[in-house]
Amino acid sequence: MSSLTHDRDGFALDGRPLRILSGALHYFRVVPEYWEHRLGLLRAMGLNTVETYLPWNLHEPSPGEFDFTGRLDLVAFVRAAERAGLQVLLRPGPYICAEWEFGGLPAWLLKDRNLRLRCADPAYLAAVDRWLDAVLPLVVPLLAEQGGPVLALQVENEYGSYGTDTAYLRHLAQGLRRRGADCLLFTSDGPTDAMMQGGTLAGVLPTANFGDRAGEAFEVLRGYSPDGPPVCMEYWNGWFDRWGAPHHTRDAADAARALEEMLAAGGSVNLYMAHGGTNFGLLNGANLVDGLLQPTVTSYDYDAAISEDGQLTEKYWAFREILGKYTELPPAPADLRLPVLAPRRLELGQPVPLLDLVDDLAEPVCAPAPLSMEELDQSYGFVLYRTWLTGPRESAELVVEGLGDRAQVFLDGQPVGILDRTGLSGGPVELAVPAGGARLELLVENLGRINYGPQLADRKGIAGGVRLGDQLLHGWQMHSLPLDEVGELPFVGGALPGAAAGRPVFRRAEFEVEEPADTFVLTEGLGKGLCWINGFLLGRFWEIGPQQTLYLPGPLLRSGGNELLVLQLDGPRRESVELVGEAVLDRIRD
Repeated sequence: MSSLTHDRDGFALDGRPLRILSGALHYFRVVPEYWEHRLGLLRAMGLNTVETYLPWNLHEPSPGEFDFTGRLDLVAFVRAAERAGLQVLLRPGPYICAEWEFGGLPAWLLKDRNLRLRCADPAYLAAVDRWLDAVLPLVVPLLAEQGGPVLALQVENEYGSYGTDTAYLRHLAQGLRRRGADCLLFTSDGPTDAMMQGGTLAGVLPTANFGDRAGEAFEVLRGYSPDGPPVCMEYWNGWFDRWGAPHHTRDAADAARALEEMLAAGGSVNLYMAHGGTNFGLLNGANLVDGLLQPTVTSYDYDAAISEDGQLTEKYWAFREILGKYTELPPAPADLRLPVLAPRRLELGQPVPLLDLVDDLAEPVCAPAPLSMEELDQSYGFVLYRTWLTGPRESAELVVEGLGDRAQVFLDGQPVGILDRTGLSGGPVELAVPAGGARLELLVENLGRINYGPQLADRKGIAGGVRLGDQLLHGWQMHSLPLDEVGELPFVGGALPGAAAGRPVFRRAEFEVEEPADTFVLTEGLGKGLCWINGFLLGRFWEIGPQQTLYLPGPLLRSGGNELLVLQLDGPRRESVELVGEAVLDRIRD
């Protein structure tokens, strides 16, 4: 059995010096069929460790219901890392940030408006303890102290960027110990006094997160860890993208220079990210800046050393060269790019309007005032809010308080405008009601809960009142539309009536594949919406960019017949969609 120890100069594993050379790779952002491939590339780069977060919101989608299977099989991932010759660092949260929906916290926490997040609030701690009760029995047998590859566990994540509740951090650390985690525990925070003061805990190793100026960062860290080694737990060698803003890249030579500065200073390092992967489904996070929501795109390529589809970049080879100065390198990887599907064009069938299917997709919930998504026991996707307006009424502004996040507004089924918390589309909506009255519908999309900062309690759907002018509107029907699974849709027999431009529609393409292989769905010209392949939700697309392709890993395809389904929220614009061999992540559209 082994144990990771440290002094001020570095680490030792079972008494032998160990410089931790780690790369971040999140198992939940990669299809499990590719874990071995991606982990092998990490090892071939010269890394000896892989780091991953654990997403509480995926593992406990409903209170008390846990899932550790398939893409969420943590134990299988750790054992795959072990077979690849890698040690493991685990960051079980409960909060992870990670540009992930709600920072990994489960949305059902927000149903209780009295609950306070990330502090010693009893209701929150009860939920956290249930999470630790479920995950620690899986983790403890994987620890180095038990003969496994897991070197250390993180206590919370960047807590100093959020709060100052030391009692909360102590509860987490003691909870890990009490449940059998007799390994090294660590925290990670930005290298500022305020962040270190808020995020560190006596008896737990502090580490720092930064992207450059290693000497300055390690000097700050030393002030809070006089007996600990210099560790950059997140070396931000790339960055994430958000809708409507340019694609982020970092020059490979500059990234390698910063890495060498850390290593020359005697530091251990974790490349964040080494391989980013994909925010499959609707699990991207968001940030709130100057009152505007900034949702993260579906791709989490991150300009990492290993691209979203597993290609070796210039940054990979630059990092490998630097790492070779400080460790014995494994043999250089050959061209390990996985097979790529030949490009093809898929014809889209007749549109089927979403609003015509709502009554079949979800039973309505009725209430005097709108209920938030969380109050409807829903985490992701859409809610359709419906009420009836009497008339006639002169034109007045439709005001939605607590909108989360983008509402398409329909009057008697016809689009009349978009309300958008991001500022990227739509604007004020004015409504005039005819003499006979009208049906008002708002299709509200959750674009991703805030994953960082003090506004984490980000409720979706409609969390306030709806007014037409100064008058509150009452008597609402609400249809929950998570749309993670859409089931059978009535495509046979052509389109349902009313497939007007500007209305949300489903469209389908069927195609044959002889040998499944990686490809990308080119979504330019499709407006905004979602895309499924054989029932698996790849993620969101939005023609404003910068992302214009959705990564489709080969294991999601079948030999023989396949189905691609798109939901175009703003109506049909193209009659076909293309599968292409390369990602397009850097194209902004007006």
